Amino acid sequence: MKPSPQSLPPASETISRMLYSVQSPTISVRELLTLMGEQGLLMLCALMTLPFLFPVSIPGVSTVFGAAILLIGVAITLNTLPWLPAFVADRQLDWLKLKPTLQRGVGVLRKVDGFLKPHRLAVLSNSLVMNRVNGLALIFAALLLMLPLGLIPFSNTLPGIAILLLAVGMSQRDGLLVAAGYGMIVLTLVYFSFLAWAAWAGGRSLIG
Repeated sequence: MKPSPQSLPPASETISRMLYSVQSPTISVRELLTLMGEQGLLMLCALMTLPFLFPVSIPGVSTVFGAAILLIGVAITLNTLPWLPAFVADRQLDWLKLKPTLQRGVGVLRKVDGFLKPHRLAVLSNSLVMNRVNGLALIFAALLLMLPLGLIPFSNTLPGIAILLLAVGMSQRDGLLVAAGYGMIVLTLVYFSFLAWAAWAGGRSLIG
């Protein structure tokens, strides 16, 4: 029997243990999923957002991790196990470059853990219907993360935070964190709309 949300270890503890268990210089998404264990899919989503919480990005990571999060979102929405194509599941990532960023991200997760309260705003996290709606939100946030805007400040950070809040909130049954994740999706859309408007206005001024 799976433990109740109250008995689940905090996300930061789960991920921290996993980080110190990896000894190989490279790692794949499939191996990360295996290592995450009981909290599995949602904790893997949280883990994969950590590289995007800081200004320095690792080339190619947003595409691979974004695709994995999207497919996990599909699995959650359909209430089934995820299918990951080989290019996502088996692509080898440089663990020596990735690990320091993830370790810094654990510090952010510890702050998130401090706000966790299982069953708060339960309507957003405790039903099958909302689980599927939240899965759709993960899919949408993953698509935003995968947009080719990596060189623009905050273009990966905002959707990354949205996914982090959704994943941790869903795994720990904290509806307030889930709601905060939806808020970050809205903020991301506002920011991307501003970028599109700025690009359009800049193009018009060059033509004019």
